[in-house]
Amino acid sequence: MSQSSRPVYLKLRDMIAAAIIEGRYGEGDMLPSVRAFAAEQGANPLTVAKAYQQFQIDGLVEVQRGVGMRVVPGAADKLRRVERARFIDREWPEIHARIRRLGIDPAELLGLTEH
Repeated sequence: MSQSSRPVYLKLRDMIAAAIIEGRYGEGDMLPSVRAFAAEQGANPLTVAKAYQQFQIDGLVEVQRGVGMRVVPGAADKLRRVERARFIDREWPEIHARIRRLGIDPAELLGLTEH
């Protein structure tokens, strides 16, 4: 599925996942409120709530009633493992095939040679 055809809630989920992996939201940090994140992204709050709900289902955040969602310890490591597996299993085969199809030398991709 191309990035443009992915549902909005999955795109929002990926944005938050990247922020957790990169440490912008560390262990114990609160995620932005649903309303604040929706306003920031120009999204419907129900769509953001759906994205956040998946983090709760996956055990990556804990809900503190009346306060918000807090990133649980180990969330970044767990997300990194999941995202890495997804990349290797789903995205890399397509990228690898395109590299071969275009005749690109892997050394060129790594900046070791000039194109």
